[in-house]
Amino acid sequence: MSMFKNAKTSFDATNPDTVFGKEAYFQGTLTAKGSLKIDGRIDGSIVDAKMVTLGKTGKIRGDISCETCSVGGEVKGNILALTSIEVLSGARVEGDLRAPRIMLEEGAFFNGNCSMEPPVKEKRGHAEALRPAAGDADE
Repeated sequence: MSMFKNAKTSFDATNPDTVFGKEAYFQGTLTAKGSLKIDGRIDGSIVDAKMVTLGKTGKIRGDISCETCSVGGEVKGNILALTSIEVLSGARVEGDLRAPRIMLEEGAFFNGNCSMEPPVKEKRGHAEALRPAAGDADE
């Protein structure tokens, strides 16, 4: 007899697929097809994630490629999102932001460049879809 028999579990922004707690540390490239909640430290890149939520105690040294990103902690690297990037009050981002919708709350620290482009219509991997097109570097 299970006491969780009637419990329903769904994975969304409030209940991510993968959680990195405060004491967790990861080094390398993390490929995640679902949602991530990060309160620990990651030294490396995050690719192909659906939603990346970086808590106040979370720290990432590397690039993030995802559909949606919400930053409450520290990021030293570029963030590329297909939908939106949100940098919350008290957060710190040192790197470039690229997404169709970018929001910086008052009290957030940001040092880098912003690029707001319409979503890519072709279905490609996140990293490839977010790469600058040939000729973009000359502008």
